[in-house]
Amino acid sequence: MAWLFGGLDDALEGVHFHDHEHSHGHEHGHEHGHEHGHGHEHNHEHNHEHNHEHRGLADIARIIDESELSQGTKDRALKVFGVLAAAEAKAHGTTVDQVHFHEVGAVDSIVDVISAAWCLEDLGVDDVVVSPLGEGEGHVRSAHGVLPIPVPAVANIIEAHGLVIRRLHRKGEFVTPTGAALAAAMGTRSELPEQYRIIATGIGTGKRAYNPPSMLRATLVEGLEESQVDEAPLWKLETEVDDCTGEALGYVLDRLYGAGAREAHFLPVFMKKGRPGYQIEVLCGQDDIPVLENIIFEDTTTIGIRRYPLKRTTLDRSFGTLQTDFGEIAVKRVVLPNGETRAYPEHDSVARLAQEQGLGYETVRRAAFGG
Repeated sequence: MAWLFGGLDDALEGVHFHDHEHSHGHEHGHEHGHEHGHGHEHNHEHNHEHNHEHRGLADIARIIDESELSQGTKDRALKVFGVLAAAEAKAHGTTVDQVHFHEVGAVDSIVDVISAAWCLEDLGVDDVVVSPLGEGEGHVRSAHGVLPIPVPAVANIIEAHGLVIRRLHRKGEFVTPTGAALAAAMGTRSELPEQYRIIATGIGTGKRAYNPPSMLRATLVEGLEESQVDEAPLWKLETEVDDCTGEALGYVLDRLYGAGAREAHFLPVFMKKGRPGYQIEVLCGQDDIPVLENIIFEDTTTIGIRRYPLKRTTLDRSFGTLQTDFGEIAVKRVVLPNGETRAYPEHDSVARLAQEQGLGYETVRRAAFGG
């Protein structure tokens, strides 16, 4: 399942970003940069010194319906304009059929909405995560006069669709009707999946000068099934020593593996006053921590061990044998997320067969891969 999330300085268009400030650039004066196939930027002034066509919802629906877009893209785009029409109708005290769009009725704004809808379909997005929208303060000048922020259409969309606003304490309009409508119409969830992989990330900016800059980051992620995630979290034990011999460290690793360590190794590091030393790292289950820590304390000179809980994603695996021209080799088979299966020869089995047959290690190992 593909998910899309992203943020704009302190506003959001369909995504959540931890402590990023998002700024919406979809507006009466909208300028924004979209990645994932819809990068565009333009700057419409609220006083409209240039002419925009005033189209009603039926006009826009006809343009979309008569296009060669897929039905899925058409449906998404029409949903956005439906959200906008309802918000504008409430703001003007009229019906959806009587609403005539100003800025969002222009060709470039129609293209904006259609581009967003097309990208979601092209990327195969199933869910769009919407986090709080960052909004500014003050007033803006529009075709309807001076309006408070958020403007009525934005306030109506937020109210109707339960969107959450986050104050930026910055002057200016950061959530606009088009941006709010995109978030309301495209958004399906308010939280990311518990486990996911990041597939791609795009960053874009608009022309309007903000300090700090207004930036959009959109991230495509793949949610993981519970079976793909190791349920029992691992723990990492970590410490540094600068007065242990290599022989002592090798002895420690053997003991750690024998006592249940999943992984254990040591790395060269530079410590205080430029002294060379080693960092010992161990991966283990929670129940093994007391025994493994005791080994480290007993057989090294450390006086303290750090520990961290870890989670990992594992592939489905199985063990079997593979027949080669030189004999049978033990292999480990793993299944990749795309369903592809790979087999890896076990070292001990390759070494034993090479010794028995009087052959080179690499000769036997290549035979396991059909070479």
